[in-house]
Order: sequence, then structure tokens, then C-alpha cells
Amino acid sequence: MRRRDRHDIAIAILRAATLPIHKTHLMYRARLSYAQLNKYLASMIRSGLIENHRTEGKKRDEVLYKTTEKGTIFVKNLELAERLWKNDDQYNCETFPAIN
Repeated sequence: MRRRDRHDIAIAILRAATLPIHKTHLMYRARLSYAQLNKYLASMIRSGLIENHRTEGKKRDEVLYKTTEKGTIFVKNLELAERLWKNDDQYNCETFPAIN
């Protein structure tokens, strides 16, 4: 497996959290250690890419994480940039609307 950069890790977290998810499950789906996930989550929450919700659980309150609309747009824009960067003939600047 190749070494992932920050953008790959951010995309993995945001894709895993499209539906509300517990931190442990998010950690497994994004293939990160607990320390790595905490570092990224703090940054992504501050940036408004992910939000956390407290819910009442059976034994204690639970915290679930979910990708925000801003996070979804971020993923789409990174995917677009990746396609353009790879210089895929199918995609060019005229194919895509301007990114706001």
C-alpha cells in the first residue's frame, strides 16, 4: 500500500462519514490510528468539513461524526483536481463549471 498524503486521508475520513458514524468505526474505515484520527478530526471540525453530534445511548451519551455539505463539496473539488492533474483527456477545464 502506498503512503497516503493529507488529502487522501481527509477524503477517506469524509467518505467514511457520509452517514453518522462512531469514532471507532470511522478509525477502522479510514484505516487510521486513534492518534491520527483525533488530529485530523480536530482540524476538520474547526474547518467545518465534519460535524459531531451528541446522542443519548443506552449506557451513556454517544458522539457521532458526519460529513457536512462543505465537506462533500471539498471531496468533489479534490476529486476534480485529481482528474485534471492526471491530465485525463476526458476531463478538461471546459468540461467543469467554475469552482466557487
